[in-house]
Amino acid sequence: MEIIALLLGIFGAGTGAAFWVIRNLYYICQPSEVLIFAGNSTPVADGHSVGYRLVKGGSSIQIPLLERTFRMDLTNMIIELRVSNAYSKGGIPLTVEGVANIKIAGEEPTIYNAIERLLGKSRKDIEQLAKETLEGNLRGVLASLTPEQVNEDKIAFAKNLLEEAEDDLEKLGLVLDTLQIKNISDEVSYLNSIGRKQQAELLRDARIAEADAKALAAIKASENKRITELRRIGRDLEIAKAEAQRRVRDALTKRTAMVAEVEAAVGAEVARVQAEVAVQTERIKQVEQQLQADVVAPAEAECKRAIALAKGDAARIVEDGKAQAAGTQHLAQSWKAAGASAREIFLFQKLEPLLRMMAAGVPKVKVQNLTVIDASNGTNVTKMTSFSEQLRQTIGIDIAKVVGHLAPGEPMSNQNMHQHQQNTKS
Repeated sequence: MEIIALLLGIFGAGTGAAFWVIRNLYYICQPSEVLIFAGNSTPVADGHSVGYRLVKGGSSIQIPLLERTFRMDLTNMIIELRVSNAYSKGGIPLTVEGVANIKIAGEEPTIYNAIERLLGKSRKDIEQLAKETLEGNLRGVLASLTPEQVNEDKIAFAKNLLEEAEDDLEKLGLVLDTLQIKNISDEVSYLNSIGRKQQAELLRDARIAEADAKALAAIKASENKRITELRRIGRDLEIAKAEAQRRVRDALTKRTAMVAEVEAAVGAEVARVQAEVAVQTERIKQVEQQLQADVVAPAEAECKRAIALAKGDAARIVEDGKAQAAGTQHLAQSWKAAGASAREIFLFQKLEPLLRMMAAGVPKVKVQNLTVIDASNGTNVTKMTSFSEQLRQTIGIDIAKVVGHLAPGEPMSNQNMHQHQQNTKS
């Protein structure tokens, strides 16, 4: 019994000691932290040794009396950055606002720097140290860039800041995960003027691009229209060619048919005309014979008769003319022998029948002028003058003018004599 009790006592003491060890000396490391057991010398990768050992993502037991255990948080720390009156290249003061995500390095050998410099510091002290470091780096980067470069490409600015701060943070055992620039401003409105300039340039470029796009669109539309019109014209041309070929074929076919038809009609007409020619030839002969008997022979006989009559009439006229010419010649000789009184005697002989005929043709005479000549005591000349004036006023015949055409003392020609006889007969 005593042995059993001893064993039970020893087992209980061992169990209690194990529970105490687990409770106080056994440490479990979370994935977002690292355990540091300080006190023992531990060799590292570069050949030297450090006075602590690291446990990351596992568990370990602290050696009593020889080691002391520390925990270091590896989660991200969000740091708000704000730098005011940071002079950029060119002397323009800028205000930059950003946000950075940093953490303690969990990889060797950077973690050794974090253990040496940050072990035992509070999280707030670590954030303040990282903030001041980043703000210093931010001022240094701003001093090397112009406001235009800072404002135009914030990503490049953040990248330069990461490269600048990487070495300083690595010396502290920190790692910069991300850095975002939220806002960049200045108190002298320099960036606003740049923004307006850039906006104007963007608007200008947009308008130019829009005009270029419209021009290209118009050119493309014109080209498309030209291609469409060319295709349409080509299609119409092909249709016209096909239609023309069809019309040519139809015309050739119709021509052949029409030629055959016309040839047949012409052949029939030729045959008919040939037959008609024979008939008309015989008819012409018959008509010629009939005309010869009915017209030509009587006409020839009538022509001969008319010629004979004309010759007889011509002989009679010639004989009459010869007799009249002889009478006229005899009258002229008698007139010439009578002397100056022959004209007056001749006129008195012809006036009586002439006046009688004139008086019969004019039943009523309207007297316009009256010439009174005393012919009772006058000579023959006075009487003739009175009588000729009466004739002139009554019937408009001026005897003096008629007689004046005959030259005194000259015989009348055959023609004048014949005309005078004709006038006398009338």
